[in-house]
Amino acid sequence: MEDDIPKNIPDDIVKEASGSLPTRKTLIERLDNWSDWSSWDEFYRTYSGFVFHVARKSGLSDDESSDVVQETFIGVAKNLQKKKFDTSLGSFKSFLLNQARWRILDQFRRRKKQQSREANLYLDETDDRRTAPIERCADPNGMALEKLWDKEWQDQVMDIALRRVRALVSPRQFQIFSCYVLKGWSPERVKKELGVNAAQVYLAKHRVGRILKREAARLSAADQE
Repeated sequence: MEDDIPKNIPDDIVKEASGSLPTRKTLIERLDNWSDWSSWDEFYRTYSGFVFHVARKSGLSDDESSDVVQETFIGVAKNLQKKKFDTSLGSFKSFLLNQARWRILDQFRRRKKQQSREANLYLDETDDRRTAPIERCADPNGMALEKLWDKEWQDQVMDIALRRVRALVSPRQFQIFSCYVLKGWSPERVKKELGVNAAQVYLAKHRVGRILKREAARLSAADQE
């Protein structure tokens, strides 16, 4: 049970973490040193899974999503090498989105070409039933991919915040908090199934919730350091 970290975080906590992932701008700045492999490894581990999940939820296969990750990070590396991202001028979140957007759309274009070659015909581009959700966006700068990106970004921020909190509180308190707040169990069900009293339930709610808000706020402020 304790390994299950759900995504239905209460709104008042989510609002605390609408900013950025926990990679400080100092990490991005360290990438100027091409021999600093540990920073590049940390950077890749932090963001590669996120890009992969966005690509998968856009409608790409595992292999296509893996190609998106590889091509995106090649593009990121080239842009950082050419000093095309300045941490003082814009959001890294937007910079990474721009790097990933075209790679995702390129995969859909490649898929269409392959399907056309194999079937010796072209798909009807007006038939929404035969196209993936992102393919239906005539404008690659439109809102569909950005909304998906923002949702996944926020989910990953909260996932990391929850994992941090889990290391800061007792397993028992996190279990009570998870069941009562995150999974939405009634106090009666929590007391019955976990063998705790009402005071323990409400103590866990307030103590763990307070720490979660604090950690979420720290993640949101990370790029301002």
